Amino acid sequence: MAKGKGVRIVITLECTECRTNPDKRSPGVSRYTSTKNRRNTTARIELNKFCPHCNGHKVHKEIK
Repeated sequence: MAKGKGVRIVITLECTECRTNPDKRSPGVSRYTSTKNRRNTTARIELNKFCPHCNGHKVHKEIK
């Protein structure tokens, strides 16, 4: 028998600069996957990650 849903869930982080900036180095949107604990962190996560399309470290926000 399965014990039910786990506490950790997989989330997707997407670059905020790529979505809004049309003059970037190359077309596309940078996305990363990560996990978070749904009990401890109920709000959406924002992390600084490297974006190869913007060619720098930018804020990546959690998307659904």
